[in-house]
Amino acid sequence: MDTDKRTTRRKAVSSDETKAPDTIGTAPRSVDGLRELIVRIGRDEAGVSLGGKAHTVLARLLERPEEVAVRTITDLATALDVNASTLTRLSTKLGYAGFADFQSVFRDSLAQRHRHFYTHQAERLVSGQKTREHGGARPEGSPEVDVVAQLARESIGNVEAFLARLSPVDLRCAATLLGDAPRVRVHGLRQFSALASFLCYGLGMIRTDVALLDAQGLGVAEGLAQLQRGDVVVVTSVAPYTRSVAEAAAAAADAGMTVIAITDTLASPLVPPARHAFLIPHESSFFSNSMGAYLIFCEGLLNLVATHLGERSLEALSRRERLITTLGIERD
Repeated sequence: MDTDKRTTRRKAVSSDETKAPDTIGTAPRSVDGLRELIVRIGRDEAGVSLGGKAHTVLARLLERPEEVAVRTITDLATALDVNASTLTRLSTKLGYAGFADFQSVFRDSLAQRHRHFYTHQAERLVSGQKTREHGGARPEGSPEVDVVAQLARESIGNVEAFLARLSPVDLRCAATLLGDAPRVRVHGLRQFSALASFLCYGLGMIRTDVALLDAQGLGVAEGLAQLQRGDVVVVTSVAPYTRSVAEAAAAAADAGMTVIAITDTLASPLVPPARHAFLIPHESSFFSNSMGAYLIFCEGLLNLVATHLGERSLEALSRRERLITTLGIERD
């Protein structure tokens, strides 16, 4: 009777659960390999089968490789609305020693992608050009227009992606901080120095005491030394991250300043020290980081700051206009 009960319990296990591991040592060692594996599993060509629930969980993990690389098993399980044990069973079913081994694939792939980011982007661009030259472009289009149109569509996709996960609370709090803080400093280097300058210029139009953190070229330490607790430091960088920007963010938070990060994923080193972090994707065929979605986000954030300041922003803009007229800066 006891044997019958145990047999019944085993048969009652949901088909959504993974079966016992039988593929240890055969697991893919790259995220691309995992993507190929899930396709083969779906076609019943992989020699390993997953229940419906496990298959869905694996697909969702592959949609967010940066998060899988850095989040704990508990955090991931909560985000996916499953038990942590489900992730462990999935890992062993796929041939990994455990979840840590499975996660190492994502960490290694993320590190590898960061090391060769620009080359990888350029290779995609060149590969796409060769495809168009061999008949891949739409007949009614021109190769030149197609390149621009593709970038535009990709930027639209990035904008839609960040809009879908924007937090109204974070936006409202960030706008309030940027409007009311005694001092605001903005920091971004390399390509993102342009975004930092744009955000700094926009804030300077509607409030006082806004500057780039290292505006005078004296170094980040000197810039932070001019700030006090309660001041705001905005930092921006995306993969492959600029080490000194991440270090400046951590130093600012340690010194009591409020950090706002404009970055790409939860894997970003700018996220931990930030009170508010805004995650903007930059998936694109551009040979470097795509900036379109970042500029749109910053324009929206600036509008929210101006709205929060109300009459104060109007007065600042009016004063600016008077000075421009007095100095004859603009032509009619």
